[in-house]
Amino acid sequence: MEMSRLELMPGVWLNHLRSDKFKTACLSVSLLTQLTRETASMNALIPYVLRRGCALYGDMDALSARLDELYGTAIEPVVRRIGEIQCIGFYASIPEREFLPGKEDVLRPACELLGELLLHPATRGGLLLPQYVDSEREKMLDALRARVNDKRSYAVKRCVEEMCCFEDFSAGRLGSEEEMRAVRYAKLSKHYRSLLQSSPVEIFYCGRAERDSLAAVLRDVLATLPRGEIDEEIGTEIRMNALEDQPREVTEPMDVTQGKLVVGFRLGECMEDPDPAALTVFNGVFGCGSASKLFVNVREKLQLCYDAGSMLDTHKGLLLAAAGIDFDKKEAVQEEIFRQLEAMRRGEISDEELQAARAGAAADLRMAEDSQGDLEGFWLSQIVRGLDYGPSELAELCGEVTKEEVAAVAQSVDCDLIYFLTGSAEESADEEEEL
Repeated sequence: MEMSRLELMPGVWLNHLRSDKFKTACLSVSLLTQLTRETASMNALIPYVLRRGCALYGDMDALSARLDELYGTAIEPVVRRIGEIQCIGFYASIPEREFLPGKEDVLRPACELLGELLLHPATRGGLLLPQYVDSEREKMLDALRARVNDKRSYAVKRCVEEMCCFEDFSAGRLGSEEEMRAVRYAKLSKHYRSLLQSSPVEIFYCGRAERDSLAAVLRDVLATLPRGEIDEEIGTEIRMNALEDQPREVTEPMDVTQGKLVVGFRLGECMEDPDPAALTVFNGVFGCGSASKLFVNVREKLQLCYDAGSMLDTHKGLLLAAAGIDFDKKEAVQEEIFRQLEAMRRGEISDEELQAARAGAAADLRMAEDSQGDLEGFWLSQIVRGLDYGPSELAELCGEVTKEEVAAVAQSVDCDLIYFLTGSAEESADEEEEL
């Protein structure tokens, strides 16, 4: 599979991946905009409101009927955060003509429907329908409130919020409850029109259609897309070092039976010229996978926690080590996390650890080539970075990473914040009385 890139119109790019591997084609359209606390919630709401109905198909029933006519084509709203860039739009799954009765081609009508949803929403007096905006706003508020139900994800989110409290990255892909509650249809309509004019647009296609024929279809579909001054300056500000000399600590009480410890690091100077392969393998050695130092030592050997692992955001330059623990194990687990990182800084990485991290990273990357959704996400991330190589090429690079390169990443890492989700004060008092 070879990626090619073509500018269809000012600020609108088609990223074309020709493949006969799948029975459906995937087509995504993403508007890219700078993530800010003030606009994140409005941006996140827009594709969900647009998906409620368009000028030709005014409600969900009419849209569903049209999608059924297109042999089960699916078009869903998508909201993502890549560094400090918010990506909003639609992801479509379209049956390939080779597998349809009479080999009917539904690619053009599917593209036309996607264009209708994006450019010609159901409106009244030129404004988005208030009932659609209000309904989707309430659903989004429910989703924002529900994030606390997954305590591990909640702890990670809170750690990032506190780490990046002076950066727009803390806004998250859906924004905040406060900003979401304030969204009204007139303001959202104006913001939607502004986004269409100023946002760079990235279109991704993976399927059997030839690039030039698809490009012709898309130029017709997007002919009415308003284009003003394109915001080419969107990007991510990377803080190299911790905010203060000593790691900040945040403890949050909640009615939980298991503590969640998240240690947040800045990746530091290695982000001046980041090496995605070295960063990926470093994460594999440190905490990503069952052969990693955190899993083997902190969880398995020392049995200090219920789970332990690490995750990277290489766009923003963050490393997070997370563990589910008993409340009284916080200091011991925290010390062991630092101890394992320090061992990596000294180059104490066994051949087995390095090989497991290389193999795990390569396997995950090559597995992405079996999923159109994973390919779409991978390539959008690459486009934002300005990189042009695919999963298999990155997998090969991971296989060449050395111990010295992994140790160099570890030496660059700087702890910024330690977040601990612990039991409520009432629970602690009850436990003391029982003792």
